[in-house]
Amino acid sequence: MSQGNVRLGFAGLGIMGTGMALNLHSAGFDLTVWNRSPAKATPFTSLGVPVAPSVEQLAESVDVLFICLSDTPDVEAVGRAVLGVMRAGSILVDHSTISPSATRELAAEAAEHGVTWIDAPVSGGNEGAENGTLAIMVGGPEDAVEAIRPYLDVMGSSTVRMGSVGTGQTTKLVNQILCVVNQLASSEALLLAEQAGLDLHKVIAAVGGGAAGSWMLANRGPQMADGYWGPGFTIDLQQKDLRLVMEEAGRLGVPLQATELVQSLYSSLQDEGLGGDGNHALVKAVARLVPESKLK
Repeated sequence: MSQGNVRLGFAGLGIMGTGMALNLHSAGFDLTVWNRSPAKATPFTSLGVPVAPSVEQLAESVDVLFICLSDTPDVEAVGRAVLGVMRAGSILVDHSTISPSATRELAAEAAEHGVTWIDAPVSGGNEGAENGTLAIMVGGPEDAVEAIRPYLDVMGSSTVRMGSVGTGQTTKLVNQILCVVNQLASSEALLLAEQAGLDLHKVIAAVGGGAAGSWMLANRGPQMADGYWGPGFTIDLQQKDLRLVMEEAGRLGVPLQATELVQSLYSSLQDEGLGGDGNHALVKAVARLVPESKLK
C-alpha cells in the first residue's frame, strides 16, 4: 500500500479522536473525517479537511478507515453500517476500547466483505492524542499492520503488534488495570503527603524519578495538587473500560481485588454527579475520608 495515493477516513472526533485525526492531517495524508455531531468537525472544516455527510459515504470513499468511538455498541453499529459499503481490500482500524470477543466477531464479519479489521486501542490521554505520543496496542494480520504503520507512527510514539485480532483490546484492558491502580496509589500517597504538610509538587518531583514513578503520578499528580479536574479521560469512560476489564477477568477466572475497589470508588463519584471529571478525580473518593483535606 503506497502512502502517496491512499485515502484515509477518520470517524469519531471526541477527546481522543480529534487530536489523532489532526495529526494525520498535519502529516500531509489525504484525510476525510466524519462525526455524528457535526459541530465537532468544525476544526477540520477550517483547515480545509473534507467532512463526509455520513459515515457510510466516508467508508465507501477511503482505503483505510480509522474509528474512535465510546463503547462496544457504538463500534458494532458503525462497523456494521460501513462494512457493507467498504471496498474489498480496504482496512478498518478501530482505536476504540471495546470487548475483545466483540472485536473478533466484527473481524470475522469484515473478512466476509473482504475487509481487514485491526484493533488498535490507545493510551496516553488527550495530551498523547494531541502530541502524537500515544501508546498503540495492535491486533491483526502482520502485513496489514505494517501497511498502516506509517499512519500509526504519526499518532503514537509506541506501536506494538500484540498478535491476532482481539489481542490489542485485551492488552488495553491490562493497561487500564495498571492505570487505575496506579491512580489509587497516587491518590493515597498525595493524601498522606498533604496531611504531613509537604509540598505536593516537590513530592511528585522527589519520587517521580525513582521506583515510585508512574505516568499517572507524573501527569495527573500535578493536576490533583492544583485541584484541576478537567478530563484527559473521564470517570464515565474509565468505568466503561473497567466494566470490560471485569467482564474479561470473569471469563478468565482472574480475581482483580484492587481493580474492583477502584471501580467501586469511581461508582461513588458517579453517584455524586462527577462522571464528567477526569479519572484522576479518584482522589476525591479517598480524600473525603479526611475532612480537612483539600484534595476534593
